[in-house]
Amino acid sequence: MFLYVIAIIASSFLLKFVLKTSLVQILKKWWRLFEDGCYVYQFYRVPQFNHNMQENQLYRKVCTYLNSLPCVEDSDFTNLFSGDKSNEINLVLDSNQIVVDNFLSARVCWINEQDENTGLKSLVMKIRKNDKRRILQPYLQHIHSVFDEIEQRKKEVRLFLNVDNEPQRNGRWRSVPFTHPATFETIVMDADLKNKVKSDLENFQKSKQYYHRLGKVWKRSYLLYGPSGTGKSTFIAGVANMLNYDVYDVDLSKVTDDSDLKMLLLQTTNKSLIVIEDLDSYLGNKSTAVSLSGILNFMDGIFSCCGEERIMIFTVNNKDQIDPTVLRPGRIDVHIHFPLCDFNAFKSLANSHLGLKDHKLFPQVEEIFQTGAVLSPAEIGEIMISNRSSPTRALKSVISALHINTESRAANRHARRLSESGSVRTVEETGDSGIFCKDGVRDFKKLYGLLRIRSGRKDPSFEFDTSDKDNSRHDN
Repeated sequence: MFLYVIAIIASSFLLKFVLKTSLVQILKKWWRLFEDGCYVYQFYRVPQFNHNMQENQLYRKVCTYLNSLPCVEDSDFTNLFSGDKSNEINLVLDSNQIVVDNFLSARVCWINEQDENTGLKSLVMKIRKNDKRRILQPYLQHIHSVFDEIEQRKKEVRLFLNVDNEPQRNGRWRSVPFTHPATFETIVMDADLKNKVKSDLENFQKSKQYYHRLGKVWKRSYLLYGPSGTGKSTFIAGVANMLNYDVYDVDLSKVTDDSDLKMLLLQTTNKSLIVIEDLDSYLGNKSTAVSLSGILNFMDGIFSCCGEERIMIFTVNNKDQIDPTVLRPGRIDVHIHFPLCDFNAFKSLANSHLGLKDHKLFPQVEEIFQTGAVLSPAEIGEIMISNRSSPTRALKSVISALHINTESRAANRHARRLSESGSVRTVEETGDSGIFCKDGVRDFKKLYGLLRIRSGRKDPSFEFDTSDKDNSRHDN
């Protein structure tokens, strides 16, 4: 009896020792190895990139699914990352770790592998062959469903930037959370124009079947043109937040050649904005590595069909300096003009920045705008932000800035008139005939009229402009 009691006490101590040490895990591993030897397994590899260095969307979905499983905590090594919220911590599976999932009473193992030579990652799925036909398709559909639920629950718009270091190892894009606070409602734009653009974007989102029926790629291109500081970049941010689309900001200075530009396009995803800002500066720069032909093919070449539900946005300061082949319909579908600030835009800025719907100084501001004074919305907005504690002081500062602009424009016009009159006197004194003599002026007027007639032909692309309220009906 004494020996029996001693045996029970020793067994309890041994059991406690086993439970408090890694012996349980070691026994589990041994049992798993023994069990694996009794079955035949089928392996499926999910690489991060395909042979064209395009991101494998299934890899991203499987990663998201696996990192959402509670069993990730049981892996030998797991990475901890801070989440979007201050108190949120995400667990991410480390390389060469194993996660065991159970689906329809079947055991599915996932191995996170990374090639030591290339650094490319892949996920390897291991299932028993006798379970393959029963669970493979339902299991993959289950992964898709869970991924969609997670994305819908925690969708985060991201900003992608093209880089040029180690593209074979990591791809060409790096991303950061897109936290720009602009919304479509906060964009300073003519109300009718804003409604037309919003309707156009919403119609595009619903037009998948329509585009397919026409045999066209489901994409749309916008040209934003106007001086600096008129809100083109803010408009892009507002569109991205309204549509919940990722933004791919293409820096052409980091593109090595036309083929590299195509590769960047191939690595973009659906439901995204593809943006090239200041396109006119690149087209006018002869030293750029990308040719005009490469940009045209990027806009509507055969490579542009490798993806759907994409919106391309190009910004320029002056579209009159752009090659007409760039602006033709198909490459650019919608032209949106961003003018300098007028009185209506000023009232929108005063309402959003200062909370003013009306003020005794508004008539004075309107009168100055009618004399031809112009400032960009960015300039007026900055004046209001700097003086937001005193709306009256802010409006007086705007009036002063507009007066300075008016005087500066008048001085420039006077200088040009003096310069032109001096040129005419020089021609008359020398007796040379030219466009500034009497007959020359008459001929020059005829030539100028002919040029205006030719340049006045309407571009067949869809034009959105506050100066033209009766735009042609959209073809979408």
